[in-house]
Amino acid sequence: MAVRSQWLLLKPTIPFCLGLVGVLFGCSAPKPEGTWRVLPLSRNVAHDGLAVVNQPDGYGIHIFLETDTSDPNVCKPRWLPDPARLFNGNGSTPFSSGLGSRQEFFEVVRRRDVTKALQRELKALCNTRAPEANWQWFAPPRSEDEVVPVRLPALEEEDLLTNPVEELKRVKQLLKEAQQRDD
Repeated sequence: MAVRSQWLLLKPTIPFCLGLVGVLFGCSAPKPEGTWRVLPLSRNVAHDGLAVVNQPDGYGIHIFLETDTSDPNVCKPRWLPDPARLFNGNGSTPFSSGLGSRQEFFEVVRRRDVTKALQRELKALCNTRAPEANWQWFAPPRSEDEVVPVRLPALEEEDLLTNPVEELKRVKQLLKEAQQRDD
């Protein structure tokens, strides 16, 4: 009889203890997606940057967004796989400084939520920069092999600055010649 009365006393506490254990394990379970946050972060104009918080304490990368409008009828992404380092991504004023790694860029752009945000921001940037052009999406590079270097137009002779030392010599020569004529 004494054993039965002890069991009756413990019976109501068993669900409570099981519930407490469940809550404790639920609170301490790791959340791999918990640190990720994707938000627009402009550099100069609206839609020209995307911040991705992928590390604890608000660290991540700031992806610079650019468009290719070399064809006036088409606006498409121009991928710059060298992001800036993001700081304070979970705070009120995130900012970037320095350089993040390409490997981190490749890892980040594999995520569906990041790709959707990139599409949204780049389409809005194209609508601002080339409203008459057709929007054309293509995925960002996901490995070093897929990176296409940005080709800039070659500088021509008339675009180059003169050598300051040579320019100073010419000025002195012109002044010398002008002084000889006046004498």
